[in-house]
Amino acid sequence: MSSPRPCRIALFRLLAGGLVSALGVSTLSAVSLPELESDPKMTPKRFANHFEGFAYEFSAEVQRPEVFLRTRKGDCDDYALLADRILRARDYTTRIVRVVLTGRRVNHVVCYVAENKAYLDYNSRNYFLNLDRSGPTLREIAEKVAASFEASWSSASELAYDYATDKKTIVQTVVKTDPPSRDPDRQPRSAGKN
Repeated sequence: MSSPRPCRIALFRLLAGGLVSALGVSTLSAVSLPELESDPKMTPKRFANHFEGFAYEFSAEVQRPEVFLRTRKGDCDDYALLADRILRARDYTTRIVRVVLTGRRVNHVVCYVAENKAYLDYNSRNYFLNLDRSGPTLREIAEKVAASFEASWSSASELAYDYATDKKTIVQTVVKTDPPSRDPDRQPRSAGKN
């Protein structure tokens, strides 16, 4: 039996989004890459607010940031990798996390921000509460991401990405069926950056 919690969260987000519209609070419009990179007020929430009007469009390849921003279409990879790039440059401690969902032919990628104890999820960009709270470990992030899909997960990996070579590299992986004591990130990280 699945937990009703994801449905309550979705309902709350829907109501919060309606309240934001009713109050006339606007989200930020999409901007160019140089504008995102030079925004002195950039925060994770501010970053997410730029993407409310973007459409979902799957691509097997990661889009260049300029294309993603110009077309206003993309997927979770495009969003999480760009969030990592922009926020890391602003001295946020970020992690790109890929969660493999079981029973589905899909992986989902999010950008975890340690300072906010939350992750940015392309599926949450349209909501007033566009940061999803989570503990810092891959296991905790995977549990939250899977719950948002009302699914289970099999593994979660922290990735590094290089736009110049278009290469993703696995930094570390957690397998759900392994004992949590074997998780490579079960101990809190030092204050240093990735």
